[in-house]
Amino acid sequence: MTEHNEQFLIRAEKREEMIREGVCPYLDRFERTHTLKEAETLADGSGPVKLAGRLISFRSFGKLIFGHIQDLEGKLQIAIEKKTIGEERFALLKKWVDIGDFLGCCGQIITTRTGEKTLAVNDYAVLSKTLRPLPEKWHGLTDIETRYRQRYLDLIMDRPGGQRFFVRAELLKLLRRYLEAHNFIEVDTPILQTKPSGALAVPFVTHHRALDMNCYLRIAPETYLKRCIAAGFDRVYELGRCFRNEGMDPSHLQDFTMLEFYAAYWNFEDNMRFTEALVKDLVQKLNGSLCLDYRGKTIDFGGEWPRVSLRELLIKDCAVDIDQHPTADSLRQALKDKGIELEDMHKAGRGKIIDQLYKKVSRPGIVNPLFLIFHPIDLSPLARRNDRDTQITDRFQLVINGWEMVNAYSELIDPIDQRQRFEEQARQKAGGDEEALSMDEDFLLCMEHGLPPVSGWGMGIDRMVCLLTGQDNLRETVLFPLMKPIIESEASI
Repeated sequence: MTEHNEQFLIRAEKREEMIREGVCPYLDRFERTHTLKEAETLADGSGPVKLAGRLISFRSFGKLIFGHIQDLEGKLQIAIEKKTIGEERFALLKKWVDIGDFLGCCGQIITTRTGEKTLAVNDYAVLSKTLRPLPEKWHGLTDIETRYRQRYLDLIMDRPGGQRFFVRAELLKLLRRYLEAHNFIEVDTPILQTKPSGALAVPFVTHHRALDMNCYLRIAPETYLKRCIAAGFDRVYELGRCFRNEGMDPSHLQDFTMLEFYAAYWNFEDNMRFTEALVKDLVQKLNGSLCLDYRGKTIDFGGEWPRVSLRELLIKDCAVDIDQHPTADSLRQALKDKGIELEDMHKAGRGKIIDQLYKKVSRPGIVNPLFLIFHPIDLSPLARRNDRDTQITDRFQLVINGWEMVNAYSELIDPIDQRQRFEEQARQKAGGDEEALSMDEDFLLCMEHGLPPVSGWGMGIDRMVCLLTGQDNLRETVLFPLMKPIIESEASI
C-alpha cells in the first residue's frame, strides 16, 4: 500500500468519525462577508469578518495554530488560539482538519508582529473534508501531463499561474465591448453542420442518430455568419469553439476558441485599420503598455504596422518568386534547385507548397506585428480576387512573434466564382487533399440570393492569451485541454 493510499484511508476515517460525532463534513453553504482578496485590504480591527477558502498550510505551536486559506485570487493567514475557541473545538480542529480541507472562519482582522495581515479566528467550520492530499508543497506539479490533466491541482499549487485565466476572461470582455461599441451584434451559429466549410482543415465527423446522417463539428462559423449578412445584419460576430482534426503542436489545438466577425460594406483595408486599432486597445488595457515583454524579448505594438505581400516576403527570405511558378511542378522544382525540402512536397498542391514554404522560411522570423497581404488564390478559396491581379486575393494575416493571430479578407461575393473555386477544391479533395473544402450547395444558394460587399475576420483566442501572458503552448491557456484517458489499472486509487 502506497503512502497516497494510506493518506486516503486516514482522511476517510476522519470523515467517518465526524459523521459519527454528528458533524457534517460537507456543509451546504457558508455566508462570507468578504472574499480573501478583499480581506487582504481590510484595516486592523475589522470584524466580525467571515472568510472561506482551502487550507494550504497548518502549523501548531501548542495553544496556538497558524495557517493559510486561499482561493485563486487571494490568500490570508488565520490564527486560532485555544483560549478563544475553547479546548474541545481546538482539539477537534487538530484531530480532524488536514491541509486541503475547505474552512469557514469568523473573527477580526489583525496584523502580526511580522507584519502579516491575519484573521484572528473566534469560530470555524469544516466546510468540505478532502480525501486526497495536495501535491508536496515545495515542488508542486512539475509533470506537464499531470498539470494539464489535473488543472485544479496545478492552480491550487501555482496561484500566480492562474492569473492567465483571469487575463483570458478580461480579454473576452474587452473584445465584446469593443465590437459592440462599433455596432457589432453577437450571434450563434451551428456547431453541428452538414458540410465542413469555412476553412481548409480536416473535420471531425459524428453521427446524428435521429436523422441517421453524418454531421461535422464546425471548423469555422464563416459560411453561417455570411448568411447573417445576406439576411440584412450589418455587422455580426461570434465567440465559440471550433474543431479541426489536425496534428497537435504548441500552436495548434484540435478544439479551440475562435472569434469571427463580418462587416458589410468593408473591404480588407478597412478591416486592417480596424484590426490595428482593436489589438492596440487590447494590449494597452491588458498590458499597460504597447511594449509587451514576452519571455525575455520585447514585442512593440506601437507605430504603424507594416504591410508586406506574401510574394515579397518569400523573395526576401528565400529568393523564390512564386509568380514565376504558376504550377505545383514548377514551384516544386524551384525549391529542389535551392535545396529546400518541405513535408509531403511531392504530392502537395501549389497552394499548400506556398503555405509550407512561408511557414518554414518566413513566419518564424516575424516578431513585431506585421500584416501579410495578397495571398495567392490557391490559398484562399473564400476570399475575393484582387481587381488588378486575379491570381491573388484581398486577404491579410496579422502575424506576431511567429504566430498567425488574425486571418481576414474581403469576402468573395460572386456566386459563379465561388462555385468554380468549390469545384477546384472538390477536385483537390478527390485527389487526396483531406483539408480541401467540400462543395456546399446550400451556401451557394444563399450567395445566389445576393451578398453585399463584406469583410470577415477571425482571431484565435488561445493564441492571443498565450501572447499576453508569456506562454509558448496553447494548452497553458486552456483550463482543461483534451488528454488521452489514463488506463484504469494505472490510475491511483
